[in-house]
Amino acid sequence: MFELSEASRMIQQVAHRFAAEEIRPAAPEFDEREEFPWEIARQGAAIGLSGAAWGGPGLNGAGADDPGIANLVMAEELAWGCAGFATGMLANGLAATAINIIGTADQRDRFLPMCTPHDGELRVGALGLTEPESGSDAGAMQTRAVRDGDDYVLTGNKRFITCGGIADLNVIFATEEPGTGFSGVSAFVVPGGTDGLTQGQRWRKMGIRASHTADLILDDVRVPADHRLGDADPEFRSGGRGALGTLMATRPWIGSMAVGLSRAAFEFSADYARQRHAFGKPIIANQGVSFMLADMDIAIDASRLLCWRAGELVAKEEPNTLEEASKAKCFAADTAMKVTTDAVQIAGGLGFMREMPLEKWMRDAKIFQIYEGTSQIQREVIGRNIARRVF
Repeated sequence: MFELSEASRMIQQVAHRFAAEEIRPAAPEFDEREEFPWEIARQGAAIGLSGAAWGGPGLNGAGADDPGIANLVMAEELAWGCAGFATGMLANGLAATAINIIGTADQRDRFLPMCTPHDGELRVGALGLTEPESGSDAGAMQTRAVRDGDDYVLTGNKRFITCGGIADLNVIFATEEPGTGFSGVSAFVVPGGTDGLTQGQRWRKMGIRASHTADLILDDVRVPADHRLGDADPEFRSGGRGALGTLMATRPWIGSMAVGLSRAAFEFSADYARQRHAFGKPIIANQGVSFMLADMDIAIDASRLLCWRAGELVAKEEPNTLEEASKAKCFAADTAMKVTTDAVQIAGGLGFMREMPLEKWMRDAKIFQIYEGTSQIQREVIGRNIARRVF
């Protein structure tokens, strides 16, 4: 559990080298331009650095002795390079995870290649869950799916979708039975370019600016009935099992991305504190600074281990892993926000300047407390489980 397998170490080395040589040097430019670096992404996909390799149980970390951890290591290194790039690069893993968890064997065979890089070509996937009127309360979604002969017709709007409007494949959650919450929800595969599927507003963000975030508009989008993920029985609903199962599987690697961002800020701060002198000595010699760095180091290590534990439980398909996934994501997200804030503080005025990477890392960190379930929702999940626990 505490030592990476040979395969995972190789993934770590390849991902870190790619992040150091390709991602990080380009990160300031693409953050400023608010554009995703497609050429760098294609290079990454060509060497296997993609979220679709994650894909939930059965796909993540193929070939590694620690499959639940292998791609968390990759996510950490990519986010160490740039959290915005990592968000966009790993977005296809969200779609792949939903397909793998909810879909039948035939659907996995048909749809996973549509969002999985192969033959050196990048494939882009997107997951449509959030809506203008339903974020944390996903069961209140209003996007409708109506059976019409051999098809389903989808109508509604999805909000803040990573790679929204540009994906090769979209997994869209929609309700077949309005007013029934998650129990009436199903998931549908909608290929990019399907009639009626268009990109809505593209959002300009405080952080992770290199990732593409836009709304999706579904205007009578028609897909074959076999594009509804799961059992072919018209009465079947993937419901909360599908949506929450997808989030449970992906939260550990969102947490691992937060770990990578935290580590970047910590390493910069430690180096700066050793080199910066005040009152005749390096500022790291002052407890006010060294204790801040110590707290960073402790929290980063704890975050990583929480993510690894949750990832391993997901890979083994252990029951009741949602709480552990929420712990990992919540703690790692809060750690990223605190570490990057303290990193700016340690650097003082220099940390506040846009010429330095610290202010970008601080802007990037905030999203981890929001997407894939807010820190408050994670605590709600954990609290509910505590209430049911027998001591």
